[in-house]
Amino acid sequence: MRLTILLADDHNIVRQGIRAILEKENLEVVAEAVDGRDAVAQAEKKKPDVAILDIAMPLLNGVDAAREIMRNSPSTRVILLTVHEENQYVVEALRAGVTGYIVKTKAAEDLVKAIREVSRGAVYLSPGISREAVMSYLDGREMAGDRLSPREREVLQLVAEGKTTKEVASILGISVKTAESHRTRIMEKLDIHETATLVRYAIRQGVIQP
Repeated sequence: MRLTILLADDHNIVRQGIRAILEKENLEVVAEAVDGRDAVAQAEKKKPDVAILDIAMPLLNGVDAAREIMRNSPSTRVILLTVHEENQYVVEALRAGVTGYIVKTKAAEDLVKAIREVSRGAVYLSPGISREAVMSYLDGREMAGDRLSPREREVLQLVAEGKTTKEVASILGISVKTAESHRTRIMEKLDIHETATLVRYAIRQGVIQP
C-alpha cells in the first residue's frame, strides 16, 4: 500500500514541485494545505502517514503545527522543510517531536529518502545538520523559546503577523479577554513592552520569517 502524504506550504509553485517529485516515486499526496492551521485540520481529517510542512507558514508555523498534528493524529510522522540550518531551529523541531528535518537546498535529493525513513520510525536529518544541534537536544538545554507555552507561541505568531486582539481571539476560538491576557503574559514573561520589539523577538526565535 502506498504511503499517504500531507503537503503544506503557502507557495503553490513549491507544493506543485514537491507533489511532482513524490508522485514520481509512487507516493500519494492525499491533501495540501496553505498554512499551519489548514495543515492541522487536513491532518486530523486525512490521518496521513507523513506530513511535510514548511517551517515558515502563516497563522501557525511548521513547528507548532507539527505539535498539533502529532497530538491529533499520533500515527502521522512529520518532516519539516526549511532554509535554516541553525542549531536553535533543529533543536526546537526535535523537541516538538519532528522526525525529519530537511534543508530546502537539498530537498529534492533528501525528501523521498526522508519519507521512507520516518515512516519506518527512524529520524532523518539533512546532511550538514550539526552534531552540536543534536547534542543540545539530547542534553535538554533550555532555549529562550521554552519560556512560552504552546498557546502563547500561537498568540505570539499572530500578534507578530499584525493580527489585532479581536482577530487573534477569532482565529483561536477564544474570548477577546483571554487573547489579551495571553498577550499581556507573553510580554511580561519576555520583559518586552512594545509590539515592534515583540515582532523582532518572534523573528529571532523563528516563529515568523522576516
